[in-house]
Amino acid sequence: MSALKNKWMTDALYESVYFDTQLGIKIHAKVTGPLNAPVLLFIHGFPEFWYAWREQLSDLGRDYRCVAIDLRGFNLSSQPAQLDAYKPSKILADVCAVIQALGAPVHALIAHDWGGAVAWSLAAQHPQLLKKFAILNSPHTLAFAHALAHDPEQIAASLYMNWLRKPGSEDALAKNQFQLLCAMADIQTPEDLAAYRACWSKGLTGGCNYYRASPLHPDDPDVPEQNGLMAALAAQLQTQAENFKVKVPTQVIWGEADTALRPVLLDGLNQWVSDLRIHRISGASHWLARTHAIEVNRVLREFLA
Repeated sequence: MSALKNKWMTDALYESVYFDTQLGIKIHAKVTGPLNAPVLLFIHGFPEFWYAWREQLSDLGRDYRCVAIDLRGFNLSSQPAQLDAYKPSKILADVCAVIQALGAPVHALIAHDWGGAVAWSLAAQHPQLLKKFAILNSPHTLAFAHALAHDPEQIAASLYMNWLRKPGSEDALAKNQFQLLCAMADIQTPEDLAAYRACWSKGLTGGCNYYRASPLHPDDPDVPEQNGLMAALAAQLQTQAENFKVKVPTQVIWGEADTALRPVLLDGLNQWVSDLRIHRISGASHWLARTHAIEVNRVLREFLA
């Protein structure tokens, strides 16, 4: 693990670290906080990178050793070209390797969006690697599969996934200096705009490949032979429900105005999570770590204490 200090468009200094997780794969992370403090590992989603957690790093970094990674395919981490490299099992293996390098178990794993999809699996399959688990607007695997098959509102909200799966979606996202992505991610300030454009300029195919490699997406109405595939997968996953149960203490923070992931995804969550807390934020969007940072940080601090 190598390290050097960089300054990233803020007044704060972060340590830039690389983890060798699998053959040919390096995972980049930014690190801050007291060297011997309990470790918090942050995992971003699409179309973000470690910078999505800057408000949490600034606050929680006063008392915790905070590590925010770039998932493979994003920013400064390895961006393998082949679609097979983005299978969920390989992303999960990256995160497990990072935790082992940090010294398992970490005090908490904190995740959002696609990072949350990976983190739900890690918390269920490898509970020995973390003491606590916090999730922001990212649905449990079984809840998402069921909603993608049976909930009309969530199906409609998720149809964008099918567009991102199509060839060339990354080219469309990059047009006009990433205008569509800026709107999707609700980028507001010039500083954030510069940071995200710098990230996206390094490549978007890896991020789109998360959608292409995942079996979880709504049936495509333009492809009649897909009709019923998601319902069949949801039923199959339900027969394996025991493999998806999370037993570590879990804090869910959910922005209820998320247009892509609806609050219905919280229904019945306690059947898969034995030690569960849910904090809902009315009016908060998918990007609540940025837009409601003060409230998110307060809830995290209370949970982590």
